[in-house]
Amino acid sequence: MTQTFQNTTFHGRKALKKMSKRGAEETLDVGAESPASKKARIQDALEDELPPPPPEQDSVANGANGHATADVAGLAGASAARLAELENLEAIDQEEEAAAADDDNDEPAVRAQQRLPDQRYSDLYLDTISRKNLDFDFEKLCSVTLGNINIYACLVCGKYFAGRGPKTPAYFHALEIGHHVYIHMETKKVYVLPEGYEVKNKSLDDIKYVVDPKFSPEEVKSIDRRKPGDEEGRRESWDLWGKKYVPGFVGMNNIKANDYLNVVVQALAHVPPLRNFFLLEDFSSRPQLPQRFSTLVRKIWNPRAFKSHVSPHELIQEISLRSSKKFLLTSQADPIEFLSWFLNHLHLSLGGSKTKPQTSLIQKTFQGTLRVESQTITAHADATDRLRFEGNPDTIRSQTSPFLILTLDLPPAPLFQDGVEAKNIIPQIPLTKVLEKYNGIATQERMNTRMRYRLLSPLPPFLIMHVKRFQPNKFLGSQRNPTIVTFHPRGLDMRPFVERPEGQQEVEQEPLLYDLVANITYEGVKVRDDSVEGEAERKVWKAQVREGGATNGHSGEGHGGAPQWWEMQDLFVNRTNGELLSTKESYIMVWERRRKGSGKGGGGKSG
Repeated sequence: MTQTFQNTTFHGRKALKKMSKRGAEETLDVGAESPASKKARIQDALEDELPPPPPEQDSVANGANGHATADVAGLAGASAARLAELENLEAIDQEEEAAAADDDNDEPAVRAQQRLPDQRYSDLYLDTISRKNLDFDFEKLCSVTLGNINIYACLVCGKYFAGRGPKTPAYFHALEIGHHVYIHMETKKVYVLPEGYEVKNKSLDDIKYVVDPKFSPEEVKSIDRRKPGDEEGRRESWDLWGKKYVPGFVGMNNIKANDYLNVVVQALAHVPPLRNFFLLEDFSSRPQLPQRFSTLVRKIWNPRAFKSHVSPHELIQEISLRSSKKFLLTSQADPIEFLSWFLNHLHLSLGGSKTKPQTSLIQKTFQGTLRVESQTITAHADATDRLRFEGNPDTIRSQTSPFLILTLDLPPAPLFQDGVEAKNIIPQIPLTKVLEKYNGIATQERMNTRMRYRLLSPLPPFLIMHVKRFQPNKFLGSQRNPTIVTFHPRGLDMRPFVERPEGQQEVEQEPLLYDLVANITYEGVKVRDDSVEGEAERKVWKAQVREGGATNGHSGEGHGGAPQWWEMQDLFVNRTNGELLSTKESYIMVWERRRKGSGKGGGGKSG
């Protein structure tokens, strides 16, 4: 009996100690958070409340059998109550530890949850987007690191930042400034930072379209489908400020001195084959030059633009890099030099050959051929000892040469003016007279060589003509010829200047008509200067472009379907009268060959 009581007392006390120490073994963790430490304090307090174990003495020797039995029963009841309380506390602590572990250690689960947020919160922060602050025309460079890889645009302030992960400029911008919505400039995906999940919302489609406008073949066909003079058929649009504009006839920002580039881009953007190609083709795998030009052309014709003008900043940065700083946005340049450089580099970027003709769309649109005859001039004395210069017929050489641009020479301006009022008279000359350079009869003398030029059939679909106004001058650098070239914008007959191959002489009388598409003009504005004269001439370039496609039978004089014309100087866009085009100093003209069966009217005059 005594041995049984001692064993019972010992095992009860041992079980009670084990239960009271049960939680302490699980809380000995140096990285434990507040729930575990709270658990340890509670268990210590409960352990202190337990009665101390009785001393291990021989109960039989002392004669306390009944008293020992009562102590064991009390301890058993107390241990059952404490056990139930400890189990409840342990269950609560386990739940808290599981929650803390989920918050601290389960990062992949958190990231997965951030990628797929609750549908109720997927449009969070979208109300902070400010579309009026967005301008995607500038070069895609991070405003912090100036890098051009993995660029995001903040849809709140419009600035560019690199990356969206931790420790990236976009991530810090979201934390410091509180701008949370960003769009990737390449993939057009929208993300919320710093959470990092993607937002798929239909309300963001207009922003994605402005970043990179896309056109369907039907939309491109509808550009020229409207008949000239059809005011109801014109598609007019409105920007975010409520300003009305016509897609394709928008202003272009002159950042400092890039107006020479603006007029060339405006003219090329209205050449239908070139325009349609750069509107529809995918240039994502092409070089940067055609890719950026395509983006600019699509923004010019964008019917859902946020603003009624565009900026060529992104294109001119690439041009500056490719031309070794020859063409910059901070200094003036000659538009014809830039046009020649630009067409040749576009030709090569599109896979054209340096030797074979008609290997790219540029050459198929603008390239023609002409025959050049050169004859050496010899000097000899006649019977009266007078010196005569005659061409040697044995030295005539003939060769064919391709061309993209036809250069037209102006007669020299009169050196002396007759009369007092003659100084206000500007000389004029018809375009057909200037084109006589290419009739194969007129000659030009260069050094000791006499030159003749003749255009060969077939002529290209589009003719680019350059009126050579500036001549080098050792005193002034360059001297401008103010002669006005008069022409009619429709029905320029090029038949007298084309040499047809043998076998086609029977159709010699058929007219070869061209209609004007674009006209780049020059205007000299006097400004004050620190020079000796006290003033200088500032160059002002303007582009006059035709609205609508080819005349398509509406080219007869007096027809109500006469095409409309727009004049653009940087951000200024105004309507102009087609009859007044030749009153300006034309510098570059783009003519479109009229298709057969589209009417033979149109004045046919060029003077």
